[in-house]
Amino acid sequence: MDATSEAYSGSKKVFDEESTEIPETAHQISTDSWFQVGFVLTTGINSAYVLGYSGNVMIPLGWTGGVIGLIIATVMSLFANALIAKLHEYGGVRHIRYRDLAGFIYGKKAYSLTWGLQYVNLFMINTGYIILAGQALKAAYVLFRDDHTMKLPHFIAISGFVCAIFAIGIPHLSALKIWLGFSTVFSLMYIVIAFVLSLKDGLQAPARSYDIPGTPISRIFTTIGAAASLVFAFNTGMLPEIQATVRKPVVDNMMKALYFQFTAGVVPLYAVCFIGYWAYGNNTSSYLLNNVNGPVWVKAMANVAAFLQTVIALHIFASPMYEYLDTKFGIKGSPLKIQNLTFRITVRGGYLAINTLLSALLPFLGDFMSLTGAISTFPLTFILANHMYLVAKKEKLTSAQKCWHWLNVGFFALMAVAAFVSSLRLIAVDSKTYHVFADL
Repeated sequence: MDATSEAYSGSKKVFDEESTEIPETAHQISTDSWFQVGFVLTTGINSAYVLGYSGNVMIPLGWTGGVIGLIIATVMSLFANALIAKLHEYGGVRHIRYRDLAGFIYGKKAYSLTWGLQYVNLFMINTGYIILAGQALKAAYVLFRDDHTMKLPHFIAISGFVCAIFAIGIPHLSALKIWLGFSTVFSLMYIVIAFVLSLKDGLQAPARSYDIPGTPISRIFTTIGAAASLVFAFNTGMLPEIQATVRKPVVDNMMKALYFQFTAGVVPLYAVCFIGYWAYGNNTSSYLLNNVNGPVWVKAMANVAAFLQTVIALHIFASPMYEYLDTKFGIKGSPLKIQNLTFRITVRGGYLAINTLLSALLPFLGDFMSLTGAISTFPLTFILANHMYLVAKKEKLTSAQKCWHWLNVGFFALMAVAAFVSSLRLIAVDSKTYHVFADL
């Protein structure tokens, strides 16, 4: 065990029956089946974000680019996540946090940089979730009362409050259990309703345009932004934290969960993404349920389901922050202890209050997906994954394999820079169109 591994394994060393070092954590590890972990992963990719891909991905890319792009993003995301999963027990240490793995391989500076990238990534995903939850609530509200008394910032505030209540009640990621079942039901509700109503509208609608809109220059930027949204769709940016919950053998079980995610798990996403674009063409909105026509009660049920599923999905992406704070401040024992309950109310409530404020201030959902993909999902999921695997397995890789990984590092580095510039442009354009606390 070298000094680097000691520095990034936690303050207290624990060894399992196979003499693998496990860092100290206040949350549970090695308790969940691969099937439960698979549902955690599919909960993320089939969250209500899928209702935006028809508009945010397919319109800028068109049929050819959209279909090919989704397939490539699926394959490359599985490949990159598999690389991270295979490094989970590298060097005789169980790396239960992304930053621990980067620190073990590279050192202190990489530990800090990875930590920063990851928490920017997760913070912005959570901000987007609260925006999405607010949009779902507003969409349900206007079905019955389109009087503009309640505006989007009000619904975002309600969403943030409900997310905070849920975060206080669920102490750690493994405790989701039955909630993952509810999440699946909610996902199927809004996906099936969106699919069926879009199919009905598409069969009855006149011819619609699938031409990619905009000037040649604007198309370049929107295409890059859509590419960032593609990688955002399939990646969590917290795979080691999720893998920490799976039972031994951790690599084999995590690979089963990943195969489940990228086979059965992507079918709903593909279905709703393609049917929405087919039905409405260039008029597809960034929230598909705003396009569909059907019974009011059915549309209301879909929007409420989207809201509830978003609350559960947000908790997954906030879990690394909760784990860090709970571990740092020694929050152990019964979740119902007054000390632990007070801590979660104060700390988690405060964290989500900041998310909620930013969500209400700048409710541009598509921009959040693009910017998040640019500044953190590309580096974490693709650049770091390939380079860490290169460093860790350099003695075992052939020259061709090394060239392949270096090609990935270079390509995704360029994509990250391009996506960052594109997303800043999108935000600048939207900032001129919408004011702060806009009622979109």
